[in-house]
Amino acid sequence: MADSGLRMAQAGEAVPFEIPGATGEFRIQILNEDRDKGVVTSIVHLPPGGVIPAHYHEAGSEMHYVLEGDLIEAGEPLSVGAFLTHAKGVVHGPHESKGGAKVLTVQTWQSEGGNFDFRPAEGGAAAGSGGSGGSQSSGSQGPGNQGSGTGEAGSTTKNIGAETQEAAAADREEKGYS
Repeated sequence: MADSGLRMAQAGEAVPFEIPGATGEFRIQILNEDRDKGVVTSIVHLPPGGVIPAHYHEAGSEMHYVLEGDLIEAGEPLSVGAFLTHAKGVVHGPHESKGGAKVLTVQTWQSEGGNFDFRPAEGGAAAGSGGSGGSQSSGSQGPGNQGSGTGEAGSTTKNIGAETQEAAAADREEKGYS
């Protein structure tokens, strides 16, 4: 059987990793890495008080699902069940956690020699301020919804980068996502 490029993590295999400009000791557990498809799935462990500065990725999109703890995305508190998407080239963050968190992360790009595609944003710009596409969380009710609420299964609903939601929706429709 040919090597598919799929890599599976062993239980408990969360290892420290450095993030440029971050505060705190972050750990990552790679769950799988499909080199042929360019997809990496991991659990990022944010320490209590940890902060990842605003940034973007040039190589592809990124999705986050809060498994445990609290996550603050660009100043907006999120809880377990929150789902965020960040399109390629769109500034997102800062990501913070007061009490620590575990976040399932799916990235549609590969690291090269262990170096991740992490580009700090100039001046810590807010989400949705750069590139094309957008950032959003589950349950967004479309442009103009700046409020917060609770969606299905306890998901936090909020709209990040409302001016880019239509572009993100068009991109999802073009790709055949519902």
